[in-house]
Amino acid sequence: MARWLSIIGLGEDGAEGLSPAARTLLAGAMHVFGGQRHLALAAPLLRGEAHPWRSPLAESWPELLALRGRPVAVLASGDPFLFGVGASLARLVPPEEFLALPAPSSLALACARLGWAMQEVATVSLCGRPLETLRPALQPGARVLVLAADAATPGAVAGFLCRHGFGPTRMHLLEALGGPRERHRRLMAGEPLPAPIDPLNLLALEVEAAPGARVLPLASGLPDEFFEHDGQITKREIRAVTLSSLAPRQGGMLWDIGAGSGSLGIEWMLRHPANRAIGFEPRSERAARAAGNAALLGVPALRIVEGRAPEALAGQPAPDAVFVGGGVSHPGLLDAAWEALRPGGRIVANAVTLEGESALAAALGRCGGTLARIGVERLDRLGGMHGFRPAMTVTQWVAEKP
Repeated sequence: MARWLSIIGLGEDGAEGLSPAARTLLAGAMHVFGGQRHLALAAPLLRGEAHPWRSPLAESWPELLALRGRPVAVLASGDPFLFGVGASLARLVPPEEFLALPAPSSLALACARLGWAMQEVATVSLCGRPLETLRPALQPGARVLVLAADAATPGAVAGFLCRHGFGPTRMHLLEALGGPRERHRRLMAGEPLPAPIDPLNLLALEVEAAPGARVLPLASGLPDEFFEHDGQITKREIRAVTLSSLAPRQGGMLWDIGAGSGSLGIEWMLRHPANRAIGFEPRSERAARAAGNAALLGVPALRIVEGRAPEALAGQPAPDAVFVGGGVSHPGLLDAAWEALRPGGRIVANAVTLEGESALAAALGRCGGTLARIGVERLDRLGGMHGFRPAMTVTQWVAEKP
């Protein structure tokens, strides 16, 4: 089938900024889909019927797909495949049936205005995403571009920065880039925001941390005090070794069975933005605490399933890795986790009791893998002197499914 769908990137300069090819495709389209703002910007060139996007956006897909084979245009902001509608359309329409003509994105324009190298800049979108998503990008010295949802976003970001110890961060407020209303204002995160703020804005952050700021380390094994917990937490040193044994890969799905504080699932997701995790926790107060920790530490997408394994595992997306941090001796638990694991996936289970060690040894006999004992000693006061006090030794089973 011929290319019937044109996906056209549009800037704030409207129809005047379109290439001759884009103008021709838009003028020849019998149907044009887009947001109200995009349709208004391109109005001088529209000849076909205008279709404003429905809310939610997915409700427009049947209407658009029903026009397959006829000339249809979709208007999008800047580069349609950069936090835009392009990726959603590509899941519905084969690439050989559409032609995409991007315009400069707001991110590209921001870098051009600031003289920043785009490949060295972190990007976070807060359009339809929680504010906490910003947290992992807050590294001292980093440059971060933040796509705003509306005029309230700059104030929310400034407050978030100050609450987490990043008040010295320099903020660039960039509004309506590429159009006649373009404006660039500079301020520190702790300073009052100017008013009014254009709803079409983005922020460019030059991140600076104040003394005492809780910067998220890039290594695994976050300090235990970063997590709210009731003592049910895989301690820092054991957690670092466990994550190494799990060997996270981009886009991997982890099952954290016996989630407790959620620390393993949180750190798994911090390894890469595409990583996913489900924590299984039978106690409601711990499940709530794990969800709160995930939000606080920048991975609000961590799913918590309140229920006891193995029963709670049924119907969940198949994992690429499984961690069992509690209940390893529960009948059928390790077998159910192994059965659910994808081929090539890894299972890691920790135990501190003889019963748990026995269950891990039996699993080793059935599934193979390795067993190791991990001991940690911490400095402690002994009267007026000091000595190392050993923690309980952890036995760890690691296996990879053929």
